[in-house]
Amino acid sequence: MALNLALIALGSNQFSSAGAPAPSLRAALISLAKSDGIRLRAVSRFYATPAFPAGSGPDYVNACAALATDLPPRALLDRLHLVESAMGRRRDTGRWGARGIDLDLLAMGDIVLPDPATHDRWRALPLPDQMRETPAELILPHPRLAERAFVLQPLADIAPDWRHPVTGRSVTDMLDDLPPASLQEIRVFLDNRSTTDQVTFSALPDSNRKVIHGPRDRRRLR
Repeated sequence: MALNLALIALGSNQFSSAGAPAPSLRAALISLAKSDGIRLRAVSRFYATPAFPAGSGPDYVNACAALATDLPPRALLDRLHLVESAMGRRRDTGRWGARGIDLDLLAMGDIVLPDPATHDRWRALPLPDQMRETPAELILPHPRLAERAFVLQPLADIAPDWRHPVTGRSVTDMLDDLPPASLQEIRVFLDNRSTTDQVTFSALPDSNRKVIHGPRDRRRLR
């Protein structure tokens, strides 16, 4: 089976079985790197970011990673949930609550799930409805991807040229679209430059190639 590019977001703002937030992110990445059908290809810098929604908990440590995988989207999501569970994550604590580890599947190549119309509905959902409604099926790309500085800032380290298959906007474009105030409280927590050299995806389909880069100093962080 052909390999596909998968982009994931990682976050933690409390202790997991692996310890504090930054070690928890590292432990999750190690688990994924050892997992059958997954190759870890790039990791962003770790960022300290305010909890979302504002005031909902301690600051997070956030990062993004690029994977090469032959797993289908649902199977990869299940694998992410297994890693979370092994680290003590419970999924019955409500949305946007404090957590020891959170792994989100952001995108897989140019796949749109379940279909463009359903994706449009979830992407346009107002914030009050987002807080009440949870999709019963996997939505790809993640419907909130373009709105979240704590995702786009680390994603720009490793995949600035990846384009949203529905909107056509690149990660750089989406980051530039955000209000400057949303970036002011994000700061580099840990610089992983030594582990995020540029990688190539020569074995991947054309739509997945040349989107992974080493970290860029975008000079956004105060």
